[in-house]
Amino acid sequence: MSKQIKNDGVMGPPIDLAFKCINSMEDVLQEEPREGLRPIKRREGEKLHSQALRLNNNTLTDLRGFKEVVANLLSDPSHLCWVDLSFNDLPNIDPVLTEYHHLSVLNLHGNSIRQLTEVDKLAALPNLKSLTLHGNPIEAEKGYRSYILSVLPQLKSFDFSAVTKQDRVDADVWSRMNGKLKKVRRTKKE
Repeated sequence: MSKQIKNDGVMGPPIDLAFKCINSMEDVLQEEPREGLRPIKRREGEKLHSQALRLNNNTLTDLRGFKEVVANLLSDPSHLCWVDLSFNDLPNIDPVLTEYHHLSVLNLHGNSIRQLTEVDKLAALPNLKSLTLHGNPIEAEKGYRSYILSVLPQLKSFDFSAVTKQDRVDADVWSRMNGKLKKVRRTKKE
């Protein structure tokens, strides 16, 4: 995890609910998080003291109820900064993720996201530094990496690879070229 926001000392380990056959967000509250090397601290009526949530390798198809579940799980849900939703069956990027302004790491690889424009929603996350999307159908789209980096210029890591200066140049060129193409297409239609 990158920078952690500390409000009363060291934050606990990630809440690990991976590989639990979770089908919906409602199922999350019925599962006990996997214990790691460090014990998970509990606060305020059994709420967990963490800023990270692992829901990877389940069978989620949507995030309906995500906000309520996170509020029930975490002692300070507003400081959620790391979410792993990889290897589920999510067809889109749910706008609920944009409500977590401290989110800096988001893993969405190995899902079913088909539209590059889904990534536009994540522009509302100014602290997002690391994103994974490989293994989704959008990966096959022309200009995939450049598009993502033009929409999310603050990324430092994309698909587990550092964002280079050349990546930023390519994204800038791609953005200018495609911005002009959109304007030309609109003008022709009018």
